[in-house]
Amino acid sequence: MGIKGLTALINNFAPTAIKQAEMKTLFGRKVAIDASMSIYQFLIAVRQQDGQQLMNEAGETTSHLMGLFYRTIRMVENDLKPCYVFDGKPPALKSNVLKKRFAGRQEAQEAESEAKETGAFLPFPVRRTETDERKGAGTVEDVDKLSRRQVKVTKEHNEECRRLLTLMGVPWVEAPSEAEAQCAELCRGGLVRLSHFSPFTFFPLRSLTAIVTFSLPRALQVYGAGSEDMDTLTFNSPIVLRHLTFSEARKMPIDVISLEDVLKGLELTMDQFIDMCMLCGCDYLEPIKGVGSKTALKLVKEHGSMEDILAHLRKGKNQPPEDWPYEEARELFKKPNVKPASEIDLQWKAPDVDGLVDFLVREKGFSYALFPSLSLRLEDRVRKGADKLKARLSAKQQGRLDGFFTVKPKDPKAAPAKRKAEDKSGKGSKKAKTDAKGKGKK
Repeated sequence: MGIKGLTALINNFAPTAIKQAEMKTLFGRKVAIDASMSIYQFLIAVRQQDGQQLMNEAGETTSHLMGLFYRTIRMVENDLKPCYVFDGKPPALKSNVLKKRFAGRQEAQEAESEAKETGAFLPFPVRRTETDERKGAGTVEDVDKLSRRQVKVTKEHNEECRRLLTLMGVPWVEAPSEAEAQCAELCRGGLVRLSHFSPFTFFPLRSLTAIVTFSLPRALQVYGAGSEDMDTLTFNSPIVLRHLTFSEARKMPIDVISLEDVLKGLELTMDQFIDMCMLCGCDYLEPIKGVGSKTALKLVKEHGSMEDILAHLRKGKNQPPEDWPYEEARELFKKPNVKPASEIDLQWKAPDVDGLVDFLVREKGFSYALFPSLSLRLEDRVRKGADKLKARLSAKQQGRLDGFFTVKPKDPKAAPAKRKAEDKSGKGSKKAKTDAKGKGKK
């Protein structure tokens, strides 16, 4: 679920904190991706033309594997180094949210059954009666929406995706608890080993940015956390990347969100930001009636701390719940259960090509899912995809100069003394050169 209304709040009060980028501009970056969120997206989005999930001949869902395989290849082709982080055991405080999600899936399943019974799969519009409206009868689109609401990432989905990533040579981490929190930890201090790289070997310019490879025992932090959940910011991730694993066909740019700029724009400390996010509504606490994101920001600015805010609210109409364990929730955001980044060594390896073919084509029956006709064999596509992984993941890491240097805005006052003198005398300017040429011609 994330934080209710946080994206809109940032757009309104800290718009410069969100910058849009194409994937190719993130080359050379290492990114920690929320695996469960990505798998959920694949199960919803990667579907057949009739809206049904991809399945093999045995009736097993393969949408998650198809999405993970090709979206990861796309990132690697753009010189990103992805690692995936899987959820561990959820905190006890999250149990209420999980119960609601389960109830929502059951409700959607019942509504889908009713919609099917009232002719939703007819290939033409169905005139609804008043009774149909009450029952939730609908069109094919309605049934499709209800079907997607029932999607759940299972233990089997996670196991299959971990196996696929291992065969692809892409590292993955199983978090002790929340994947978003582990991604944030990797971004704050996650370092990787680059012992096989040559020191300071320069390459030609690419996209107007100089590229350099180098050797350090442990260097290059994970750049950002790839997740759609905005609570990744609340877990103190310096950079959050949204839409990173979206389909290229959707043509949605990647949102690069800077926590530092968010705090500056909202004029909050990190502690105040956490309190504001809890007031907005998060996975750990029931929302307070009458308190939305704008009100939450206003309350934090006026009262400073959650304790003072609750004391203020208890004097008015919108009473917070009696059992509202904000202190426990705050602790989960500030000190989440994660593996220290210093204990995690991310390594990208060459893919197991034959293993990928055996798993995807022979065991999971990918060829049946996409191409029932034998004229098109997915085995060739899997091998080509594996070749792309092998070429990129086996190559030397290309670092970015902006990893070493911060480019500051141009400041005329900081110009060298010689340049200042030239500017004053007019030497070196385009106008001066033109005049000189003109005099020469006369």
